[in-house]
Amino acid sequence: MSSNTPAPDYDLDDRLELTTAEQVRAISDPLRTTLLGLLHERAATVTELAAAVKRPKSTVAHHVNLLTRAGLMRVVRTRRVRAIEERYYGRTARMFYIGLGRHSPDGDKLPHDFNDFDVAAKESAAAYEDGRMRAFLRHARIPEERAAEFWRRVDQVIHEFDQLPRSGDTVYGFAVGLYPMPDYPILPPASASEDDSG
Repeated sequence: MSSNTPAPDYDLDDRLELTTAEQVRAISDPLRTTLLGLLHERAATVTELAAAVKRPKSTVAHHVNLLTRAGLMRVVRTRRVRAIEERYYGRTARMFYIGLGRHSPDGDKLPHDFNDFDVAAKESAAAYEDGRMRAFLRHARIPEERAAEFWRRVDQVIHEFDQLPRSGDTVYGFAVGLYPMPDYPILPPASASEDDSG
């Protein structure tokens, strides 16, 4: 797609917290995640989505129905073509997330979403082999409050990436994460003699 229009071409909420097991299960399937990803570009029909993912229309319709029932996708407009009404689907929010507590409002523990890094590792393999992957991994020993503040800043970059106009011919993956590592080695405090040698 070569237009430089804001994406997507319909109104949607900025964020939606997933609070039910149905929602988490719905978003935990790689095909459904891909379908939702395509809708960042623009609203699409089941036929268009099926062509994009090279799957049977009946399969894609099943997944679209699951996402719609879970409140992650909705019909954003319709168009009559001859005697048939075409439905265009869109996301209900730009970003879906599971709260850190991972419990539904009624206290039930929510199932795990899939591991985004596992997905990113598979997606990025070809770019790595071609020498076209940009990646960065660092570790820092910081208090939890600093980690939360840092993630808020990263979240702004994620939001900016989500809102970029779709104007190129290549899709880029963008994976970020922040996770505690309780078993990572830590140096002992410097001794007094080392402090004086400085």
